This record gives sequence, structure tokens and C-alpha cells, in this order.
Amino acid sequence: MSLGVFGALLPPGLAEWAAVGLVGVSFVTSMLTAAFGIGGGVLLLATMAPLVPPAAIIPVHGVVQLGSNVGRAVLQRAHIDWPTFGYFLIGGAVGAALGGQVAINLPGDWLRGGLGLFILYSVWGPKPRVRRGDRLVNVLMGAFASFLTMFFGATGPFVAASLAARLDDRLTYVGTHAACMTAQHGLKVLVFGLLGFAFAPWLPLVVAMIVTGFAGTFVGTRLLHRLPEARFRTGLKLLLTVLALNLLAGGLGLW
Repeated sequence: MSLGVFGALLPPGLAEWAAVGLVGVSFVTSMLTAAFGIGGGVLLLATMAPLVPPAAIIPVHGVVQLGSNVGRAVLQRAHIDWPTFGYFLIGGAVGAALGGQVAINLPGDWLRGGLGLFILYSVWGPKPRVRRGDRLVNVLMGAFASFLTMFFGATGPFVAASLAARLDDRLTYVGTHAACMTAQHGLKVLVFGLLGFAFAPWLPLVVAMIVTGFAGTFVGTRLLHRLPEARFRTGLKLLLTVLALNLLAGGLGLW
């Protein structure tokens, strides 16, 4: 069954049913992030990985996440810790440039396997405890997180854990995290563009995902906070684990 004009706008290698599913998943994951702070980016990445060609997963995910984080950063701009953001941005530029040079040469199976391992660590691994420090700590945090995002896409949990140990005020933490993730995804998109990734064929899908992502953010802030958080987080961990194991199996050639 054809989806007409929508199907004609899809990039090569992406099925129509997969595109429709990704547009819907963008709504759900943005809703989850709006309600619980983190988790949506990793879940979106894990859902995209089996459906999108390996070379396009991280760049396309980056554009969608850029659109999602810009909105939150604008709304929370009054609470951003600008010095922390500034030094994160400096380190991020270096990390993204270095990571991009390596990421484009990774085989598809390695990328899928690496994504699976990274998601498993994000869900079950220990989170970093970073003490308050000087400018160098912020620069290194930006460099390391941006280097990782060129391979694994969703480093939001790492940045969130690092900032939470450094920023006491909740509003400052939320605003600064949104600003840092906006910078990180923006740098990632810029680097992949300079390295020759063709974003144009993906733009119709990306725009649709950003639109539904904004709708999900709107709904999430009003509805999902009423759900039992502990039960939700348990279900999210299990879902992410299943998706990660599926990616790892694919990377090992088991399917």
C-alpha cells in the first residue's frame, strides 16, 4: 500500500511503514523526555537503528534532537548557566571534529553493535560523579561528550549526570542541559554536513519528526507527570534493554 506523496518524499532505503513509525515514535520520545527529563533520545536512537541505514542513523538523529532541544533551551534560557555552557561549547567543537573523522569510517555492523553496548551502559551502567571544578572540567566534559555523540548519538544521560553533580538549582540544571545538548547536536550536524553527509533527502522526514516532537513535548509537560515514575522507569529500562540486545545481535551477525 502506497502513501502517495509522503512515500515519494522518503529517502532511498527507508520503508514507508518505517517512516510513519518514526514520526510517531518522535512524538512519544519527546513526550517522555518532557515528563522525565532524559530517556527519550536514547529510546529514539534505539528505535531508529534497525530501520535507518547505518550511515544515516547518527546524522538524522542529530537533526531531530537538535530541533527538540532548541525548543527547551529557548523556554529555559533565563536559567542557563552561561559560563558552563560556553566552556562546554569550546570542548564540544574539538570533540565533534575529532569524532567525525573516525565515525564516517566505521562499518555498519560495528556501529550497530557499538550502539547496542552504549545503550546498555546508559541504562544499567554507573553514571559519572563529577565534582565542581574549574573551566577545564567543563571543556573536557564538552569534548568527551561530543566525541562520543559522533558514534553513539544519544549522550544525554552522560551530560545530565555530569551537570547534575555540578549544578544545585533544578531550573539551572534543566536549562543548562538543554543548551548543552542543543550545542552538541548542532555541532554534530555541522560536522557531518562538512564531511559530506547528504541531509536533503531526509529533510521531509526530519521536519515531520520535529513537528510531532514539539507536539509530544507539549503533551508530555501536561499529562505524563501524573504517571507513577518508578513504574514507568522500570518499563523504559526493560524496553531499552530489549532494543539494545537486538542491535548487539545484529552487529554480531546473529540476524
